[in-house]
Amino acid sequence: MLSFSGLVDLLSILPFYLRAFFPYLDLRILRALRLLRILKLSHYNSAMEDLFEAINEERRSFYAASYLFAILFILSSTLMYFAEYRTHPTGFQSIPDSMYWALITLTTVGYGDITPITVAGKLIAVSSAILGVIVVALITGIVASSFNAQLERRNIIFEDQVRKALLDGILDHTEKADLERLRKQFGMTKRRADALIHQVQNMRAKK
Repeated sequence: MLSFSGLVDLLSILPFYLRAFFPYLDLRILRALRLLRILKLSHYNSAMEDLFEAINEERRSFYAASYLFAILFILSSTLMYFAEYRTHPTGFQSIPDSMYWALITLTTVGYGDITPITVAGKLIAVSSAILGVIVVALITGIVASSFNAQLERRNIIFEDQVRKALLDGILDHTEKADLERLRKQFGMTKRRADALIHQVQNMRAKK
């Protein structure tokens, strides 16, 4: 009941029971919680689990990069506020207002609806954009590197199992079934698994 899928189901059916107990309240907005059921697709696709596992393995580096981004975010918002609040008519009237601009700039989205006017503000904007690209690329690189390392580690584990199965020179039905279960568990394509099996067979044949 406390599993991920169970919590998703609970949140999805919660609006029905809340409306039953509180019939006079307008709780139609809570129907949007039913959209959370789409999260259960991760049960049938290991991609999301692989992503979270990759982030968890590199959590120290990920947290460090996220910490740098948070510092840069707050610093850019504060500096832009003090540079623009006297001259800018809208958008930089407070530090929370400046945070919207900082987030859009640091993530390189750049809507352009709020732009600095002063020279100092423009210099801060240029510096924030450059540093934002660096920090976001750093975070993306950490996740991508961990994800690739995880896939490579799974290939090594699968190849090792193939080597053990081929010690007698053949793959019987039980060994093929075990390898197929491992392939599905790792989310490996059939083509990739067959390529690894043929690779190990060819290496044994050369010996």
